Amino acid sequence: MPRIIQSTQIEQAILQAYHTFPFQIYPQVLRLVSDAMETETEARTISILQSILDNAQIARDEKMVPCQDTGTQIFFIEIGREVLIEGGNLEQCINHTLSQASQENFLRASIVHDPLFDRTNTGDNTPAVFHVKQVDGDRLRIRITQKGGGAENMSRLIMLTPASGIDQIEEQLLRVVREAGSKACPPLIIGIGIGGNFEIAPLLAKEALIGDLLMPNPQPEYAALEQRLLQAVNETGIGPMGLGGKTTALRVLIRTAPCHIASLPLAINLQCHSHKHTEIVL
Repeated sequence: MPRIIQSTQIEQAILQAYHTFPFQIYPQVLRLVSDAMETETEARTISILQSILDNAQIARDEKMVPCQDTGTQIFFIEIGREVLIEGGNLEQCINHTLSQASQENFLRASIVHDPLFDRTNTGDNTPAVFHVKQVDGDRLRIRITQKGGGAENMSRLIMLTPASGIDQIEEQLLRVVREAGSKACPPLIIGIGIGGNFEIAPLLAKEALIGDLLMPNPQPEYAALEQRLLQAVNETGIGPMGLGGKTTALRVLIRTAPCHIASLPLAINLQCHSHKHTEIVL
């Protein structure tokens, strides 16, 4: 027998989540910012990092967004194959709830109807972006993240060839980070997708951003590459908010997928320090 989850249960859980997570920078980010303060030597840089921590505290206490750009609402959804959702279309019920949550919590409306000819604001942050896959089990897992426009605009997809190798990946990453400068509001979290194809690599990079920021890649070679790339990024000297320092990025996280013999897709997704996401399991 399938496990039935009512659409109203989903709506209630999402609405409850939106009453808290948009106002709270992810705790692991704050821990990494605190750690970064121990390595910085310039008073200005330390002051910027302290301001990030202070801003996060005020946002949480006063239920105010830590950044005015509450971003595109992105939903990663895993549906257990034994789950039956009853009472409504999943995407429709989520968009309905997102509309309500945006208005109740005064989240800035950031989505337009059409990219070119009718850039009229939808007024409620809908539609959300959905990535849905079926998995084993009888649970519904919903991960939500908010992706600001500044950091997203500076993200890139590069179609390399297998001959490119690690050195070219590092070169491309540094090019992207230098082009971004202060525009993506460093210190950054950087998601990197390697492999897959033209559409999979960016998805890997985006999903990497909502992983455990304190956990290295389970594959030793990629864990070492994450550290190499993080060190290279921080040696650019761009620093917090682009004003100089040793902390241009807090973490580099890599996700990979099999790819074509002629390809080496590389996606670099930059995320600002105002990094917020949450998880719901029903």
